[in-house]
Amino acid sequence: MSLGASTARSQRCLKRLLDEPQENLPKCKLARLTLQPLATGLSPCLSPRNPAPKSTQSESPSRVGPYLLLERCEGEETYRAEHAHTKQQYTCQVLPLRGYLERLAAYNRIGHHDNICGLLDVVIGQDSVYVFLPGHHGDMHAYMRSRKRLGEEEAGHLFAQILSAVTHCHRHGVVLRDLKLRRFVFTDKHRTRLALLGLNDCVLLHGNHDDDSLTDRHGCPAYVSPELLTNGKGSYSGRAADIWSLGVSLYTMLIGRYPFQDTQPAALFAKIRRGAFSLPDWLSPQAKCLIGCMLRKSPAERLEASELLMHPWLTNPYTPHRNTHKTHQSSQKTLQSKQEDDDQVVPTWTEEKH
Repeated sequence: MSLGASTARSQRCLKRLLDEPQENLPKCKLARLTLQPLATGLSPCLSPRNPAPKSTQSESPSRVGPYLLLERCEGEETYRAEHAHTKQQYTCQVLPLRGYLERLAAYNRIGHHDNICGLLDVVIGQDSVYVFLPGHHGDMHAYMRSRKRLGEEEAGHLFAQILSAVTHCHRHGVVLRDLKLRRFVFTDKHRTRLALLGLNDCVLLHGNHDDDSLTDRHGCPAYVSPELLTNGKGSYSGRAADIWSLGVSLYTMLIGRYPFQDTQPAALFAKIRRGAFSLPDWLSPQAKCLIGCMLRKSPAERLEASELLMHPWLTNPYTPHRNTHKTHQSSQKTLQSKQEDDDQVVPTWTEEKH
């Protein structure tokens, strides 16, 4: 399917869904559907979600309209899917029936963008909504777990695409909230082009888009900003919270671990509230500066997404001397403990049993 045809199809689908009253929407009877409804994200206290059970879809794929849901993606209510007749590959995200219209409205508001996966089809089920997006070649979180950390040139190329998607959303009054590396997927097999997959947990700003005050707390524990943990029930800037999450993302891409880590959520949140993190000497001054522009305790001191795009690290990439960098890394290795070395791997979040 061509990009133009895909975009036109998406717009027609959205217009039909958004124009029709929700109570009149058809309910698809899915006789072979065995999926559970999607959990509605993190609780207000930001406790981690339970790990996803292993999918049995490879043995007996579930049918949703003309699509087959195959294996479940790691850590998400997301499935690899294919069209039963054309065999075209898709990504299917399962959303709760309640409130799904506003989530779909976000696609209509932002329109087409090269670094945001467009909506291809929607199937309304009895309990859930099945949103079909383009197939992909893996996400950034999995890529970081395999690569440990990225060089500044590659990280800059990929982070610029992440930042471009977030900037576009912010300009159109869409706050992403649960922003993390896992939400960005590779659209090519060479893993050079990234796109935001899905608008889960996003908030559409109405009226004056300059007012991005939010009160509910959603987010991934490792990426959550300090003000969400310290303001009680007070409001916070949604865009500024997204910028903090971007800072965590870039730090992780360049250094290979989260800036704030702990196996216990309470200890992790205490570190985030303090906002103190370290940067290795081998990182370029420009990269350190850009991270520092995002990981600031005070939301008002963080740069906006559009301002970050103009940062010298992205507009005039820094190329370190390879030999010096390699020698310095080797000397640093002799001073690190085994635990510190293991921390260079982006971890899978471990759930705390309650």
